[in-house]
Amino acid sequence: MPISYTLPGVHITDHSVDVPLDWSQPDGSPTISVFARELVDPTRRTEDLPLLVFLQGGPGGKSPRPTGPDGWVGTALKRFRVVLLDQRGTGRSSAVRAAVLGDLGTAEEQAEYLSHFRADNIVRDAEHVRKTLFDGRRWTSLGQSYGGFITMTYLSFAPEGLNACFVTGGLPGLTASAREVYERTQPRVVAKNEQFRARYPHAVKTLGRIADRLSTGSVPEPGGDVLTTRRFQTLGMDLGMQPGFERVHWILDEAFDSPHGGPLTDTFLATVAAETSFATNPLYAVLHESVYAQSHTGPTAWAAQSVRDADPAFAESARPLLLTGEMIYPWMFAEISALRPFEAAAHALAERQHWRDLYDLHRLAENEVPVEAAVYFDDMFVDSALSLETAAHVGNVEPWVTNEFEHDGLRLGDVLSRLLDRLDARGGPLRD
Repeated sequence: MPISYTLPGVHITDHSVDVPLDWSQPDGSPTISVFARELVDPTRRTEDLPLLVFLQGGPGGKSPRPTGPDGWVGTALKRFRVVLLDQRGTGRSSAVRAAVLGDLGTAEEQAEYLSHFRADNIVRDAEHVRKTLFDGRRWTSLGQSYGGFITMTYLSFAPEGLNACFVTGGLPGLTASAREVYERTQPRVVAKNEQFRARYPHAVKTLGRIADRLSTGSVPEPGGDVLTTRRFQTLGMDLGMQPGFERVHWILDEAFDSPHGGPLTDTFLATVAAETSFATNPLYAVLHESVYAQSHTGPTAWAAQSVRDADPAFAESARPLLLTGEMIYPWMFAEISALRPFEAAAHALAERQHWRDLYDLHRLAENEVPVEAAVYFDDMFVDSALSLETAAHVGNVEPWVTNEFEHDGLRLGDVLSRLLDRLDARGGPLRD
């Protein structure tokens, strides 16, 4: 049964529905649970408002947990009833945890299970929620980052469920393999490192000192893992966010108690461990390259590691030390305790030969659902050139290209307000 309650400024109803693990064989498939949180302005809870479903970034990201009508949520509540979907395998939607995966058998059986947690089945889950909980009314989608990938899958296989779409930093390359994606984003990571060094030139020496200390192989972090230089380098994922340069800078600021070096501080070690552990979102790491896999791509084959190996500037011994971006590497599953239970399955996924297609290029070309897409020109995670190629191919997409924001523009800026204005200016959503 749904549970309803009110927090300051937001009335909430929690829903759960059962869905098949494999929508292509619904009758013979085990079931999992999908959770959706419905938000509405408390003063308008009885009104027949249009629906907006939020498609979270990731993969493996649960929906936001609101604390009030703040940010984009507050903007959306002015005109929508908002549905926050915990994508399958995350949050309260049959979360994929180590114990769950371990009970499934061999690495290949685990990989087969995980193959059902991609965008195609997420879309089918969303359609089931729309039809069973919201009377089959068309809704507007808001896709952040990976949520934009899901949006393109939605428009490929169930456009009848949508009356408009917003995408923020997430128009995917429709045919790009994982290898092509990382070959395109690697230079952006280099550029972000250069910008970081220009802003904080004194951090260059600190980065080198930290790497020298970690190269001894004898620096444990509080959870018991040995902190390696390459794990430390993954802090660079934050360089793609608007305040990321500052967050990384302040972590480095407390690396040593002495300006001359010495042992790394407990504060530094605990912070780096927490920032790089994946303890709360292991599915993000496990599925990361699989979101690019389709029938024509073949195995993902640890594409990010292959691209990194071809670039000596990212070596652990290189100076200046470069931080890495939104890349997942095979050694993480051996070095990071929260990921070790997923190691065999992750390798099996990387070797998987056959994948279903996530996009219908012909149907997308004929799309009639209006799409407003924020394309962040300097995005470190999603290549803007690929995004613009997709915008040119998909019917009724209007890209707004901007360098005002980084990848987290939806959360920190007025991106949704501006996309709403753009949609209004061209006539609004489709009419039923």
